[in-house]
Amino acid sequence: MRLQGKTILVTAAGQGIGRASALACRDEGARVIATDINGALLEGLEGVETLVLDVTRLESVEAVAGKVGPLDGLFNCAGVVHNGTILDIADEDWAFAFELNVTAMMRLTRACLPGMLDRAAKTGSASILNMASMASSIKGFANRTAYGASKAAVIGLTKAIAADFVKQGIRCNAICPGTVDTPSLRGRIAASADPVQAEKDFIARQPMGRLATVDDIVPMVVFLLSDESRFVSGQAMLVDGGVTI
Repeated sequence: MRLQGKTILVTAAGQGIGRASALACRDEGARVIATDINGALLEGLEGVETLVLDVTRLESVEAVAGKVGPLDGLFNCAGVVHNGTILDIADEDWAFAFELNVTAMMRLTRACLPGMLDRAAKTGSASILNMASMASSIKGFANRTAYGASKAAVIGLTKAIAADFVKQGIRCNAICPGTVDTPSLRGRIAASADPVQAEKDFIARQPMGRLATVDDIVPMVVFLLSDESRFVSGQAMLVDGGVTI
């Protein structure tokens, strides 16, 4: 019960890391609000509250923030991966990468922060966790221009929030996973010209010789949302199977 008594909101909780994190937080005693743009994906999430949320719509973000009340934890997990070099990326894809991966994260955090400051004043701490990546934001990877640039911006946003509110009990960290076996990754593999080789290539860049599972990532999520990480803020925490050694 490491999150007993805490209220935590998770975005992109319909599948992958977001869904696994919502369930793990529930199992650790938290009141969990699981959100996703696709309400059908939220079905079957027992023991948590579910809300449909398009994080790119400001009015929806502000409405949800007002509805859920003060939070002890916020996990900004929603994001998108674009493939291509700088010569391949279209302006609209670049804009959407930053809209979903960075701007939406900023807006939801901004909307929830007043309530989190109130909670921190009462309890001593509240935690914001942002989804970044080791891919191109920490280590360069081919064909990840828009994704890497936007995830590097997430790390900058994380450090800025941490610096601004550290004296008021707000902790803000980013998690930087390696390549995780999720529906999103499976979709990218299936869309490649040679799916079998694409999967081999993803596995080959992991020194541990396998893809991460969501269960490899979730313990760090719980740790950073819990009071166990009370002396950790402004950090980009790598969970990458040794990719960045």
